[in-house]
Amino acid sequence: MPLLYVTDLAYPARGRRYGDEDVFLTSRLREHFPLALCHPLDARALMPGFDAVIVRNSGPVLHYQEAYEAFRAAALASGTRVYNPLTGRADMAGKQYLLDLTAVGYPVIPTVDDPADLHLLPPTDTYAVKPKQGADSIGLTFTGAPATRPGESLIQPRIDFAYEVSFYFVDDAFQYALHAPDPARRWELVPYEPTPDDLAFARRFIAWNTLDHGIQRVDACRAPSGDLLLVELEDLNPYLSLDLLPAPVQDSFVEALAGSLEAFLAT
Repeated sequence: MPLLYVTDLAYPARGRRYGDEDVFLTSRLREHFPLALCHPLDARALMPGFDAVIVRNSGPVLHYQEAYEAFRAAALASGTRVYNPLTGRADMAGKQYLLDLTAVGYPVIPTVDDPADLHLLPPTDTYAVKPKQGADSIGLTFTGAPATRPGESLIQPRIDFAYEVSFYFVDDAFQYALHAPDPARRWELVPYEPTPDDLAFARRFIAWNTLDHGIQRVDACRAPSGDLLLVELEDLNPYLSLDLLPAPVQDSFVEALAGSLEAFLAT
């Protein structure tokens, strides 16, 4: 079954090489599927000629929001298979989930979207404020007195965390973890050996999202209390940092992804 692989090979990601990752991944997936690459702006027009579309490193969709919404609507209308499936409840649908998960007590960085609700957050001198449709820290600011309009932005306490850590899953199967020992250098990652408690934390969000198939990255920070708190659940086009992994882990990931795609295409 031919796949249309959506990527922006030239996207200038800070600290990451999107193009290199997708050249590697497509070279390996060709062992399992016939596929062709296209830019996200061309996906809607080209997808009728393929059995499925796999959305990978295409950059924040806010840079081409109108085209993405048109692609999404066309895929849903035609029944075209899209991987990750378009039913994701996390970043795929915006940042509302951080508010929803805060409200029901999940271990996330506490989040509100109205300055009038600051009393619901832990006491802090500085707040992180970012657009609800933001990505890649676009529009992120820090202030002691948020003054945004209600419902416009996410407001979180600025946390003096020890480090960030990311857990990578294919379907509901954990693949590997990476962490950034220096909080100031988010994308200088090294392998991380998760504890059983760490994995239980990450799996809780994978279960919440209810995606039967797909790649997901659970980003968390280690709070001063020692607990992990969710930063984001990336279920649209998570960068995988495959170049930082030893060859056996790369091989295992590719095989897991190929198996997931085969099962997805069979549904």
